[in-house]
Amino acid sequence: MLLAVGTITQREIVRFLRQPSRVVGALAPPVLFWFLIGSGLGDTFRPEAAPEDLTAFGYLFPGTLMLIVMFAAVFSTISIIEDRRAGFLQGVLVAPVPRSAIVLGKLLGGTILAAGQAILILAAAPLVGIDVSLTGWLLAALTLIISAFSFTGMGFLLAWRLDSTQGFHAIMNLLMMPMWLLSGSLFPTSGAPTWLRVVMQANPMSHAVDALRFALQTGGSVNTWGIQLPSWTVAISLSVVFAILMLLASIWTANRPRIPGLG
Repeated sequence: MLLAVGTITQREIVRFLRQPSRVVGALAPPVLFWFLIGSGLGDTFRPEAAPEDLTAFGYLFPGTLMLIVMFAAVFSTISIIEDRRAGFLQGVLVAPVPRSAIVLGKLLGGTILAAGQAILILAAAPLVGIDVSLTGWLLAALTLIISAFSFTGMGFLLAWRLDSTQGFHAIMNLLMMPMWLLSGSLFPTSGAPTWLRVVMQANPMSHAVDALRFALQTGGSVNTWGIQLPSWTVAISLSVVFAILMLLASIWTANRPRIPGLG
């Protein structure tokens, strides 16, 4: 099983390196959103209790990292649809390995690719006025890895049931953008109406963004963002629960008989 997991993971990474356009597709939209929205809000955006030097670019930075993770992780699972069309997936399914090995290989491959791209952008934190301690760097990287695993699992659940890449793009965009917009990436939960706060708290991405903000907060002692954050332990625990649910749901989906066209 370990050999199967490692082989599929390696294949995902090699395949990615041979398709540079996927790097542009994963990084360009979030960075463009960050630049345009940050430029539009400018210095007028600042939570009441935020430091004077916090700009829109700084506040949106954690959300941009999470959007990069989501784009890269979810769209890495398009390879499942492509592998089914090429006949590769059918060949793997009849191999003498459990289907959970296929799931783990796909999820780990997508996680490495998504988290790796986001961690590269994470290095730009000082450029937007965010000073991060060594502990903060490590906690932020761990948060990105766990989030990448969760979102890869989410993409796997849908890609396993679909035969059309166009349909996959349409449905995932319908899911991804509301998740990101209601995650606290653009505006804090505290400023939203009661019903919207409930929706934002139920959004698993909200907890990942909170964990990332806390990690990037200098030493965890200075209120860098001007908003009340839960502890990193609470936020990351909820993110881990979501990751486990996505893993179990992906394994369960892969083990079910699949009806062509219906999933």
